[in-house]
Amino acid sequence: MHVLPYLVAAYIFLTGCYGLATSRNLIHAVGCLAVCQSATYVLLLAVGYRDGGTAPVFSDMRPGSRPVVDPVVQALTLTDIVVGATVTALLLALVLQIAKRHGTVDPDELRALRG
Repeated sequence: MHVLPYLVAAYIFLTGCYGLATSRNLIHAVGCLAVCQSATYVLLLAVGYRDGGTAPVFSDMRPGSRPVVDPVVQALTLTDIVVGATVTALLLALVLQIAKRHGTVDPDELRALRG
């Protein structure tokens, strides 16, 4: 089992978390959150990868004659991409409303809104 995809996923996640922690702009924070979520794509694909595996279509071969990749993991990755795009769009819409109502996207200036 190769450890490189897991290290790449951890690096992408930690890079996104660092950007999220040091962000002084809500739009930048949403982008960094999207980077954190993209690490899950790499992780899911690393879990489902099989060396020498083919697509799980058994019309041209006997089942069990060759290794195949797991189609459930690929479906989960596609679902994760769709959910990530939806969450990013929702968060950007919220940031747009904050910018319209308060005139800023700096989180430090929005702290005065706490009750």
